[in-house]
Amino acid sequence: MTKTSALSRRSFLKRSAVGVGALAAPAIISSKALASSGELNFTGWAGYPAFAETVFPAFTAATGITVNFTEQPDQDTMFAAAKVALEAGGIDMIEPTIDRWGGWNTNGLLQAFDPAKLAVDNYLPGLADGNAGLRSRDGDNLMYVPSNWGTEALVYNTASAVLGDPPSLAALFDPANQAVVRPHSALAAMGRYLDATGALPRPWMDGYTDMGAMVELWDIALAAAVAAKGNVVQFWSGENEANAGFVANGATVGLCWDSTGYNLRNDGFGYAAPVEGAFAWHQGFVLMKNAANVDQAHELAKWVSGAEGAAMWASAFSANPVGKGAAEMMNPDVAAYYNAAFDDAKLAALWWWPDQSAEFIAKRGEYADKYKAS
Repeated sequence: MTKTSALSRRSFLKRSAVGVGALAAPAIISSKALASSGELNFTGWAGYPAFAETVFPAFTAATGITVNFTEQPDQDTMFAAAKVALEAGGIDMIEPTIDRWGGWNTNGLLQAFDPAKLAVDNYLPGLADGNAGLRSRDGDNLMYVPSNWGTEALVYNTASAVLGDPPSLAALFDPANQAVVRPHSALAAMGRYLDATGALPRPWMDGYTDMGAMVELWDIALAAAVAAKGNVVQFWSGENEANAGFVANGATVGLCWDSTGYNLRNDGFGYAAPVEGAFAWHQGFVLMKNAANVDQAHELAKWVSGAEGAAMWASAFSANPVGKGAAEMMNPDVAAYYNAAFDDAKLAALWWWPDQSAEFIAKRGEYADKYKAS
C-alpha cells in the first residue's frame, strides 16, 4: 500500500465490522484530569515494557495519578486474579477484550463506568458506539471502554515458511512448517479453515451462540488439529512465549498477534493476513466491582481516549489507537508495518472475535487443554 498511516486507518474504520468513520482533531485533556491525584491499581498485559518506561510516566505527568502496574500474560490469568481481588482487593481496573468482559460481568466482578466522567466524544466513530457500543453495555450500563485494537494473523519466516498462494490458515497445520500457536486460537483457525473449505456440517459461527453446536463443531476442529499437531514446536499464551517460539525454538510460522510480528520484523519475519481473514481483537478497560480508586480509573480511560494517550497506548502494543487524531501521532514504523500487511481487501475481510459467554470460555478451555495434552 502507498497510503499514509491516517488514510490506512481511515480505510480500515470505514470497512470493518467495528469501526466506521474518519479521523478528527486531537482532544484536549481536561482541567479536572490535570487536577486529579492519587493512585490506580491497574492489571494489564505482560511483555510491553513501554508502559512502565514511557506510557504511565506520561499519564502521571498529565494527571498526577501514579499507576501501580501488575502484568499478567493472558486474560485467563487476569480473570483468576480478578476473582481473588474481589475478596482481597488490590485491583481497580483491568484490560480484557470486548468478547470476554461479559463472562467477567456474569461472575459479579465488575461495576459500570460513569460516562459523565469520561470523554466519549474522543473515540473514533464505531469503536465505542454502534455495534461495539452495544457490545460494551449491560442494558443501560457502560461496562467496557476501548483502549486499542489489532489483529492475530500469520507471523512467518520469509525465507522458509510455506504459506500457500494466497496465504491460508492451512499453513499452521502444514507439516512443511514448524508452528507456534495459542491453543484456543489454533482450534478456531482449524474450524474457520474447515468452514471455508465446506468441510463442516454447519457454519463455524453457530458455535458461539449455541453450546450444542459448539460441541459438535469443536469436536471436529479438535480431531483435525490433533491429527496435524506434529508440527507444533511451542504453544503460547502471552507475548514473550510467542516470541520465544520463533527465536528459541525455530518456528517458521505462527498464529500470533500483530505485535509479535512487529517485534520480529527485523529478524527475517513477516506478517500476513490469511485468505480466510485475520482474527481481529478489540481491547478495553473494565472497572472492578470493589475498586478503591474509581475516579482515577476513569481518568486513565479518559486519557487513553485522547489523541496523545491513545497514540502512546497503541504504540506500546504496536497496535491501533482508539482516539481521534491519534493515528497522526503514531510511530511511523508501526504505520509502515500495518500498511505492508493489510490492503483494503484484507482489512474488509477481518474476522472479529465474537462474544463468548463464561460457559463458552470454560468449554473452550477444555478443548484447548485436550489439544495441548494430545
